[in-house]
Amino acid sequence: MEFFDTHSHYNDEKFDQDRDQLIKETFASGITKFMCIGYDIESSKKAIQIAEKYENIYATCGISPNDIEDVEINCLKEIEEMAKNPKVKAIGEIGLDYYWEKEETMRQKQKDFFIKQIEIANHLHLPIVIHTRDAYIDTIKVLMENKCECTGIFHCCPLNNELIKDGLKLGYYISFSGVITFKNSKPEMPVDQVPLNKLLIETDSPYLSPEPYRGQRNDSRKVIEVARKIAQIKNMDIEAIAKITYENALKVYQF
Repeated sequence: MEFFDTHSHYNDEKFDQDRDQLIKETFASGITKFMCIGYDIESSKKAIQIAEKYENIYATCGISPNDIEDVEINCLKEIEEMAKNPKVKAIGEIGLDYYWEKEETMRQKQKDFFIKQIEIANHLHLPIVIHTRDAYIDTIKVLMENKCECTGIFHCCPLNNELIKDGLKLGYYISFSGVITFKNSKPEMPVDQVPLNKLLIETDSPYLSPEPYRGQRNDSRKVIEVARKIAQIKNMDIEAIAKITYENALKVYQF
């Protein structure tokens, strides 16, 4: 079996002590490819550095809604230049997050950054990787009014049936993380709602480690547990889920 972890953060400091060794172990375990996702200027640079070091690691660059507070929008010129690197496969992670942000001025700033980065993606013919939390209506509204030509991915997709329904209508892929394995989650309907040709798997490592590893540092090897849970829900073999999600990842990231 081959697995593609479509969203990880090996640029996170939690991997500083053993990053190279862990990456070697990950490839040896059958994880064939994974994306290292940027979320601000420095993490995007680091994602590219890691991707350039390894043949089967690729990067994204972008500024997430949680990393814009002290940033001016003209810094996105640097993101656009970085995204011209051939190892960069998407703009992201970008989007809206209203979980902590209650001020309307900052919510508008999130929208401005989101829209501008969609424009960059269109200019460079890249997909986008979307982070959305407690902002379902505005996220869909932005995407409807600012079409991304190469669509993209709802990463670590919230188990929100309406969000998934509207995201699929717009042509986006839906990526599930270890959250669907949590004992208090109810993933059956959201997962079943996603057609096989729009389904992806991810870890969001080092965060959101799946059962039975919850509470530990996550890494790409554990994406297998996400695939196993999806296979269980869809009453399919894990080999089939691995193959389908791998091919979907190749397609959305334009390999």
